[in-house]
Amino acid sequence: MYAGRAILLVVLWAGCALASTARAAEPAADADRPRDAQAASDWPYPQDIPAPSAGDPGPAGQHPYDIVRFLEARGPSGVQISPDGQHVAFVSRITGEPQLFVVPADGGWPIQLTFGSAVTFFSWAPDSARLLYAADRDGNEREGYTLISRGGTREQVLSEAGNAYLRFGDFDPAGTRIAYSSTQRNGIDFDVYVRELAPGGAVRQIYRGRFGVYASRWQPGGDLLLLSEAVGEDANNLYALYVGSGAARPLFEARTADDAAYYGNIAWLEDGSGFYLATNHEREFRGLAFYDLAARRLAWIDTPQHDVEDVVLFGNDRYLAWTLNDDGYSRLRLLDRERREPVAAPELPEGVYGLSGARDSARLMVEISGPRTVGEAWLWDLTAQRAGRLIAPTMAGIDPATLVVPQSRRYEARDGERLQGLLYLPPAGAVSAVAGAPAAAAPVVLLVHGGPSSQARPAFDGIAQYLVGRGFAVFDLNFRGSTGFGKRFARLDNGRLRSDAVRDIEDAVRWLAGNPAVDGRRVAILGGSYGGYLTNAAVAEYPAMFRAGVSLVGVSDWVRALEQAAPALKASDRVEYGDIDDPADRAFLESISPIHKAAQVRTPMLVVHGANDPRDPVTESDHFVQVLRDQGVEARYLRFADEGHGLRRLGNRITAWRSIADFLDEKLGQADGAGAPEATTSGR
Repeated sequence: MYAGRAILLVVLWAGCALASTARAAEPAADADRPRDAQAASDWPYPQDIPAPSAGDPGPAGQHPYDIVRFLEARGPSGVQISPDGQHVAFVSRITGEPQLFVVPADGGWPIQLTFGSAVTFFSWAPDSARLLYAADRDGNEREGYTLISRGGTREQVLSEAGNAYLRFGDFDPAGTRIAYSSTQRNGIDFDVYVRELAPGGAVRQIYRGRFGVYASRWQPGGDLLLLSEAVGEDANNLYALYVGSGAARPLFEARTADDAAYYGNIAWLEDGSGFYLATNHEREFRGLAFYDLAARRLAWIDTPQHDVEDVVLFGNDRYLAWTLNDDGYSRLRLLDRERREPVAAPELPEGVYGLSGARDSARLMVEISGPRTVGEAWLWDLTAQRAGRLIAPTMAGIDPATLVVPQSRRYEARDGERLQGLLYLPPAGAVSAVAGAPAAAAPVVLLVHGGPSSQARPAFDGIAQYLVGRGFAVFDLNFRGSTGFGKRFARLDNGRLRSDAVRDIEDAVRWLAGNPAVDGRRVAILGGSYGGYLTNAAVAEYPAMFRAGVSLVGVSDWVRALEQAAPALKASDRVEYGDIDDPADRAFLESISPIHKAAQVRTPMLVVHGANDPRDPVTESDHFVQVLRDQGVEARYLRFADEGHGLRRLGNRITAWRSIADFLDEKLGQADGAGAPEATTSGR
């Protein structure tokens, strides 16, 4: 499912993103000039266009660690084992941008397959001899598809990157066709296509969609292709499409937005008789269920009071694996379907997991990102009854023992709603970078994640660790609207409830003020994408609350942002935010847009945006910065000409985060005193 204005934190902050998850604003497919090309040339202040920084990390062992070490720390991302279980593919930033690698599952040296534009997605073909990968142009998220051999010596371009958005679905079981969705018809709606993979193969539209309709999993040995239709940011309808005829029938279809549920992480049985899935159908949390295609019946397998996430069948359908989201940490579960008994999982590092199983082999890959590991891949071989780390992280000279494990903290909002966040506290001695900050009362950076359908989780967060090392406390907040706490909580900010999430920020600061471990009088707010909106909104609503604000690729004008929203967001936006064609909804969205409250802002701001951003157009930050400067508020601006919704290039990320850290040092290291300092005029 698309995650609305979910920032790709791993792209913007430290890691590597594969999914084309979701915030886009695109012109019609036949527009003469893409918006991103024009936006890059429309800002008249060249001093706001930063230059990339050199990657000098300083001596190993020097504390605090420079940001370069956190950005150079890398692990595998998007790990997938081949269907035959013999090879493992992953993406790494070892070259500076995301590229595709393959390593033998039995160990060996990885082979780099791609060398061009950043890889945004990949998938194994059923024959285990080829992979399909996607790449866009400078972060504009309009991808092209290429097939490449496992050894990297042969490539076949299936589609060049153009103006249309593509969304990959699946290979057919024989590996001769792919199904995908594209906006090429009108630039607004996703239609479903099938492409023959033979050179010069035909492309055929098999389903005409409206808004967000995406090809999903292809039935083994059959003619069905599952389709997912977005219903808000946290739900979807599920249909069975007959590829030959183009006829579709609903499997799960919501009558109203309140009835909508999530149906995803599909794992078909090899005989095509049904599939396992994660769903919160008629329940609060996502459970594990099986759908019998002939009987049209859903049967529950596991119904925990936590969300079920990844669902994987492997070993010729003998083994079923899934993960639970337990207060942000992943818990691995495995069932031996032949013996009808659970199998105890091996001891793995704590963190957030991603699963990939081999169709023809009893091998399961577990990708792990945790507070003290940037990312690693473990292979669990059930035939050999052993588990071990196949791909180790590169920690770039960082001693994992020096990294902080966040504490889960809960508190009560003003309306009695229970909120949660992750609190990172600096270790003793990590205070030299912040003037006047005693270890027992560190100034605080309040992080607000994107989405809003996302969650602050204990994965590797190089930025939080970097800031903690410089003497800041960091509180990563799960405001209402966050996922991982049930269906009801995820929808507590929908529509006219939007402002309640902004009030959660005020309540978080009040809670921090009562925490003796931090200095609640010196607080900055930092967020990206939807979190950038919350940052912009919070400094407008509470002009004396923050010493500084850092807004990355954020929304300032909801009406303009929704008018320009990409087709992938149109359907979800109507449920999540409202219908801008409805006068009442439009008036409400205007009322909560930070651009219309900018006259209240007194907080010094640092704003970051990529000129090629297709999700939140760069004009969102352009206008906000201009208004702040015109009224004498300090507004520093980093407007990257060669980036999109996040920063991919290492030199740009170094520039951004060094600038942000220096800005926070300056503003939070001032003399004690409640509230923000008086606004000053920003020099341009």
